[in-house]
Amino acid sequence: MPVARNAPPPSEAPPGQRAVTMETVGRLAGVSQVTVSRALNDPKKVSPETLRKIQEAIAVTGYVPNALAGALASRRSKLVAALVPSLTNVVYSSMIKSLSDTMRDGHYQIMLSETGTDPAQEEELIATHLSRRPDAIVLTGIHHTANARRMLLGAGIPVVELWDITDSPIDLCVGFSHSETGRAAARYALDRGYDAAAAISAGDERALRRMSGFADLWTERTGQSVPSEVFAPSSTLADGRTGLARLVDTHGLRRGVIHCSSDVLAHGVLTEAAARGLRVPEDIAVIGFGDQDMAAHTYPALTTVRVDRSELGLQAAKAILARFEGKDIPPVTDLSFSIIARDSA
Repeated sequence: MPVARNAPPPSEAPPGQRAVTMETVGRLAGVSQVTVSRALNDPKKVSPETLRKIQEAIAVTGYVPNALAGALASRRSKLVAALVPSLTNVVYSSMIKSLSDTMRDGHYQIMLSETGTDPAQEEELIATHLSRRPDAIVLTGIHHTANARRMLLGAGIPVVELWDITDSPIDLCVGFSHSETGRAAARYALDRGYDAAAAISAGDERALRRMSGFADLWTERTGQSVPSEVFAPSSTLADGRTGLARLVDTHGLRRGVIHCSSDVLAHGVLTEAAARGLRVPEDIAVIGFGDQDMAAHTYPALTTVRVDRSELGLQAAKAILARFEGKDIPPVTDLSFSIIARDSA
């Protein structure tokens, strides 16, 4: 499309259009710019009548206060950065919603970014967010690049590692042991008399720890190895179907319990079992992870590991707010998990 030679750059306002400023609001309200600033920063310092006039002027003009200017004065941006592997995965979205709701109640807003599962991409996003000077940052997991850790330690702000647990957090961590969820699933299966096992897992680091926890305890108790199929980090229902197909066709699985690193994979296993005429739980039993909304409504209903995702977000927000208030809080919050027994195992 042709461009006029003398057209202003796109970033400039059109000719004759001026940005609404605090001075504009003051002129319309009949007060000084200093009074407008005082009303915005501490409304108690102006009379109710003056505050009403200023609020009316703001409503008429659409004026938006400069938060950066206030941040420079108070050294608070009122922003908290949050980085998650996926914006669409309900495991993370419900956790972040609880975090966001609680921080909003404390007059803070969330800056959210999706990292995927690449540590280098997370490092880049950490640098980007820290350049915006957030008052705190929330990360997913406890494994980060060495440079990311240096940046976080040097930022001088609260750092919460969420959805995992470690004895040596960067600052604070709120989560649970992924390997222990797998071991708990293995104990559950053994207590119910299953004498053979297999595993299907996503390829991300936390999912593999869940699978290893299951396989390690199973082997400790039975002396048997646990055949497994591992897929991409963002595994799907189709991967669950493929995983069971490979376990049956390649490993000769005909009976036993299958530990899945997510409810989505477990749902795929249930679907493939039905397609092959395998009875659940009579021929194979299935245990998932996450207790997503659909878990209680699969056929048969899915036995799974429940983690209170909303509570994780809530406790992370409470830890940040406590730090802002100068309170002494424990660096590690272990919220644990529970096995939800249903018909699939």
